[in-house]
Amino acid sequence: MPIDYLQKILTARVYDVAIESPLDLAATLSARIGNRALLKREDQQPVFSFKNRGAYNMMAQLGARQLRAGVIAASAGNHAQGVALAAQRLGCAATIVMPVTTPLIKVDAVRARGASVVLHGDSYSDAYEHALALAAGGSLTLVHPYDDPEVIAGQGTIGMEILRQHPGPLAAIFIPVGGGGLISGIAAYVKRVRPEIRIVGVEPADSDAMTRSIAAGRRVKLAHVGLFADGVAVKQVGKETFRLAREFVDEMMTVDTDAICAAIKDVYEDTRSILEPAGALAVAGLKAYALRHGWKDRNLVAIASGANMNFDRLRFVAERAELGEQREAVFAVTIPERPGSFRSFMSRIGHRSITEFIYRFADKGQAHIFVGIEVAGPKDTAEILRDLHRRGVEAYDLSANEMAKLHVRHLVGGHAPEIRDEILYRFEFPERPGALLKFLDSMSGGWNISLFHYRNHGADYGRVLVGMQVPAADKAAFRAFLEGLGYDYVDETGNVAYRMFLGR
Repeated sequence: MPIDYLQKILTARVYDVAIESPLDLAATLSARIGNRALLKREDQQPVFSFKNRGAYNMMAQLGARQLRAGVIAASAGNHAQGVALAAQRLGCAATIVMPVTTPLIKVDAVRARGASVVLHGDSYSDAYEHALALAAGGSLTLVHPYDDPEVIAGQGTIGMEILRQHPGPLAAIFIPVGGGGLISGIAAYVKRVRPEIRIVGVEPADSDAMTRSIAAGRRVKLAHVGLFADGVAVKQVGKETFRLAREFVDEMMTVDTDAICAAIKDVYEDTRSILEPAGALAVAGLKAYALRHGWKDRNLVAIASGANMNFDRLRFVAERAELGEQREAVFAVTIPERPGSFRSFMSRIGHRSITEFIYRFADKGQAHIFVGIEVAGPKDTAEILRDLHRRGVEAYDLSANEMAKLHVRHLVGGHAPEIRDEILYRFEFPERPGALLKFLDSMSGGWNISLFHYRNHGADYGRVLVGMQVPAADKAAFRAFLEGLGYDYVDETGNVAYRMFLGR
């Protein structure tokens, strides 16, 4: 028998632990994009995300025997806090399995609500498998983070509130997507009541399981997911959430890390609140969608889904926000190595503000410059590049070059003419005490490390750039070594930023 989600959402039990979050106008952002941007402030929930709605609604349906036996869940943060709060309110014991990479602030927040925490594995998938095993071995009830009808209905109450709070015209609602519980719940309600409202799901470009699944007509399992927006870093969406998304979601879209950082800054400027990356995902989507489609004077809603931000991440967000807003562009430029060449280059830039300028002697004939320039937008960036090329200057736009932004800008000037057979790889690995040492131990494959750069970004994963001297005869052995290493990696040997600033 088909599930009547409209009835489930209308009768959902969420308000014992949730507030009816405000629908606030983002005035500064609205003025800039020429539309009325409204933020559904789920970051103001008691656990600083929407997750308490679905967790409580599911657990409130359990019988007395199940509640006495207790519940178990797997989560890296927000769902864990939602389950812990629900258990506290219902007088139920809760066990939460969290990856060992989970920041201590999130572990402590869960324990503070009386839940027991089990640390297991490096990823959510590892934690989830362990939670399943623990549930199978006892009488604990598993509280799934998204693929459960009661959880979906609990999240769907957000859609009910939006339509009640804004009965006038709405062009679209932008919703962050991980496993799909939030978007399927909101879409199931809105499309029954106001089908003319467009439902747009937003995913990070490196964690786009729902986008790929809808395009393929089946659930696609990603081999790897990006971890910056860790709240939506899901390799495979749920069965029920996929079914509902196919039926009710109008469109999926993706945004990159820089756009998410810019959205965090946008919300801060309007509210003085700091969203986590997944929490700002829908705002980034709203901005990009309105620009892409040339929308003006429309009412648009974005779900501000959470604010469990690690403080240490703010330095990375601030660094990338200007690039995401396309107010800064970074270039690699080659100029003659002679007196007056710097002044000549600066005269070509004109009166634009320089945000960063890094120089290193390359050889007697030329110098390579890494330069950041304040711009008015992508058209301005393109015009700077065209003007430099017209003047015969070798220049490259590195604004979308991830390796350049993460590593090279901190290493510029590292040419090593004596180095032979160097290749360059970028790695990501789980960030926890001792992880960097473990990574270094794993890299001892017999090849000399000629370059190494690591930065702690306050995230749940570490980023490393490694140069190694690998003779051509060892390439097959090196590929086998990479596959056995177990880390995500990208070959950057052909990257223009490496060639100009680091390579031979």
